[in-house]
Amino acid sequence: MTKTIPTEFEVLDERFAAVAGDDVIEVLYTGTRWSEGPVYFPAGRFLVWSDIPNERMLRWDEMTGAVGPFRQPSGYVNGNTLDREGRLISCEHGNRRVTRTEHDGSITVIADRWEGKRLNSPNDVVVRSDGSVWFTDPPYGILSNYEGHAAEQEIDGCHVYRTDPVTGEVRVVADDFVRPNGLAFSLDESLLYVADTRERHLRVFDVREDGTLAGGKVFAEGGGDDVFDGMRLDDTGRIWVAAGKALLCYDPDGTLIGRLKLPEATANLVFGGPKRNRLFIAASTSLYSLMTNVTGARPVWAGR
Repeated sequence: MTKTIPTEFEVLDERFAAVAGDDVIEVLYTGTRWSEGPVYFPAGRFLVWSDIPNERMLRWDEMTGAVGPFRQPSGYVNGNTLDREGRLISCEHGNRRVTRTEHDGSITVIADRWEGKRLNSPNDVVVRSDGSVWFTDPPYGILSNYEGHAAEQEIDGCHVYRTDPVTGEVRVVADDFVRPNGLAFSLDESLLYVADTRERHLRVFDVREDGTLAGGKVFAEGGGDDVFDGMRLDDTGRIWVAAGKALLCYDPDGTLIGRLKLPEATANLVFGGPKRNRLFIAASTSLYSLMTNVTGARPVWAGR
């Protein structure tokens, strides 16, 4: 029988009052050292997520509830997403690269260097509808052997990158971050939200037609234990961010309107299930799930 904990929504603004879900949150699995990067595969009705320090990826089956290994060793994979073809895109801390898992299981390297220098340790990744791959590159995987392999940083700084879908060119699109982490596009892809974990804030950029960014103002400030990590949008454009022992929900105008509280530090989330109304949360030692009346944003593989 699946273990459950009480659901605890904290309404901070009347716009969050309509958000609801089951009375209990399901604990789908416990036993990871640091859960990250949940990604839902609709064709197979399963979810894959990362357990970074244990250098493995796990697979949860929606039909049976069974959990088993997906990949081990994983290269200390952190963030994951799907591309337009439904292929897995992963950030590998240990191998310091972004990869694509083809339908036959083979691995294609999307990015591992910039201007001839090895990347730090790619952290989180999103794919735009034009096929471009965008990722953040803090140094967590090279600071020690806990989440990767201790190594010298070859690139001066921690940047946000874009990989061109045609040429494969890796280009810096933002170079003024301290520890860039989670990122997500707005519903119309005109904006890019990027978290800076060290600075405890969330910034927003305008996305130009040529794939460059403009602006970069602070969209939201964290406080206390609100250290921003991974994020996703729902189909109303609200931004859901993993931060401390909660998911924070922001209105598109930047107002923090509510929280979903969890018993341990959260890292990332994804909307899944046949209707995209099942919220999966990777948090420290566990994978959680909550059926909600919120629907996740239409994913890139579903078309725009």
